[in-house]
Amino acid sequence: MFWYQQPPRNGLKLIVSTTTWSHYSYEDGYSEAKFEVNRESSNYSLMTIKDLTFKDEATYFCAASDH
Repeated sequence: MFWYQQPPRNGLKLIVSTTTWSHYSYEDGYSEAKFEVNRESSNYSLMTIKDLTFKDEATYFCAASDH
């Protein structure tokens, strides 16, 4: 499962990815302290953005693949 951020007038930036239920890999510049991910099942994931600021203005996308 993958979470992406697309700031206005910019391309997609990967925030975090996971291949297991408990291991999340955050990209440089992103952290669990700011972008908390909870994956409750193989069909459901929730990302919470903490302490929002104007810098967080973006469209956010979730992508998943079924192996």
